[in-house]
Amino acid sequence: MLEMRGITKRFPGVVANDSVDLSVLPGTVHTLLGENGAGKSTLMKVLYGLNTPDEGTIHLRGEQVTISSPTDAIDLGIGMIHQHFMLVPTLTVAENVALGLGGRRGMADMRPVRKRLAEVSERYGLHVDPDAYIWQLAVGERQRAEILKALYRDAKLLVLDEPTAVLTPPEVDDLFVTLRQLTADDCGLIFISHKLHEVMEISDEITVLRDGRVTGHTTPAESSRESLANMMVGRPVELSRTLVDVEVGAERLAIRNLEVGGDRGGLAVRDLSISVRSGEIVGVAGVSGNGQRELAEAVFGLRPIVSGDVVINGESVAAPTPAGVRAQGLAYVPEERMRDGAVGEFTVAENLMLVDFGQAPYTRNGLLQGDVIDERCADLVDKYSVKTPTLDTPTRNLSGGNIQKVVIAREFSSGAEVLVVAQPTRGVDIGAAEYIHEQLLLQRQAGSAILLISEDLDEVLAMSDRVIVLLEGEITGEVSRAEATVDRVGLLMTGVTG
Repeated sequence: MLEMRGITKRFPGVVANDSVDLSVLPGTVHTLLGENGAGKSTLMKVLYGLNTPDEGTIHLRGEQVTISSPTDAIDLGIGMIHQHFMLVPTLTVAENVALGLGGRRGMADMRPVRKRLAEVSERYGLHVDPDAYIWQLAVGERQRAEILKALYRDAKLLVLDEPTAVLTPPEVDDLFVTLRQLTADDCGLIFISHKLHEVMEISDEITVLRDGRVTGHTTPAESSRESLANMMVGRPVELSRTLVDVEVGAERLAIRNLEVGGDRGGLAVRDLSISVRSGEIVGVAGVSGNGQRELAEAVFGLRPIVSGDVVINGESVAAPTPAGVRAQGLAYVPEERMRDGAVGEFTVAENLMLVDFGQAPYTRNGLLQGDVIDERCADLVDKYSVKTPTLDTPTRNLSGGNIQKVVIAREFSSGAEVLVVAQPTRGVDIGAAEYIHEQLLLQRQAGSAILLISEDLDEVLAMSDRVIVLLEGEITGEVSRAEATVDRVGLLMTGVTG
């Protein structure tokens, strides 16, 4: 069906794709695997007409084709399901599908669209109300709408970019049923994911990219999660973590009957109570948009509390502020590292010292002590394996994983006894994620009380002593590490508590 041969794409100072070959057969799932910056997105943008290759050819169904725009790709039967859905929230499912179809009447008469949409929906088991507005739909339903939009246009080759990133385990199961129905109908699928267990489950073939080059081509039968990770990173990666027994101490963080407002009015967090003790990691699981961000921001003082109480090291904080909670021993790793965690224009050293620069020995008699600051920053860069040309490099020039390491180095080295860590490995590659997990466990062993908020269920299950599940801002259940399984937590994420 698809042959991409010798695809090379250069940008100033970097070769994003270096003579990449990719073949996808009808009726198969071909997974494209690689770390951030490996060249996956660039290769798919070439296929979808968003990038023009400097070298190489694309053959579709045996004929060489030129794809200069997404319109060309769609006309050739190529569809792309983006990780961040490309839907208009204020329009219905049918109206979103009709967008860009053309015709004299445009969206004036939606009857033919609804009819064909119902046929496609029934054929592939993608049941979504065509008259429902996108904003009314759950995440899984929005994804089905995206897939319907592509199939409506007769796509026979689908690119799915991190399709499971925002789904619950039951929704992932439903998606995989749909993908198998598509392959049974001779659709070819390109599946992009960093979740290795899903790759092993759904793939027929796997191509691994590293630094813009193909480093491996394999099948699930011929490989393992460990071998795939090795191909991605170029070295052995520790995928499973064993939590050594740590003596659990006193309660360091208590959140009592917390209620927090959302950005669209109403409550995003409802009557929530959590306790975290010294030497334990309490994980908060849930699908994106169920109050996790608002919870973290409220505890750190970035969002006002409607009611309830936050207690840090035994002291109640009725109205938290960042300065106030830091003074009481709480450090914070935010989910939006470039919005709330680091200043892109500041140097690596300046971001490392954002919190402590006004304290001795870094400041004396109102003057910054450059030598002391440089020594401290060099030590942190070394200890936390931050890859940066110099301490004076603007932080925005680093990779996402290294920016995250800068934020973690600053917060974890602050001496805080309580850590609130939100989405610590979002958007970072598997090597950086391994390192971040290692640092979290070191903090746990040192006696820190850690509240870990993550939408990556594998991460929560691997790292937590206890798991709390949020749905629509409320706790639907709490399970111990021994009881926490994908199925058990997945059901709690959907509201099934029995």
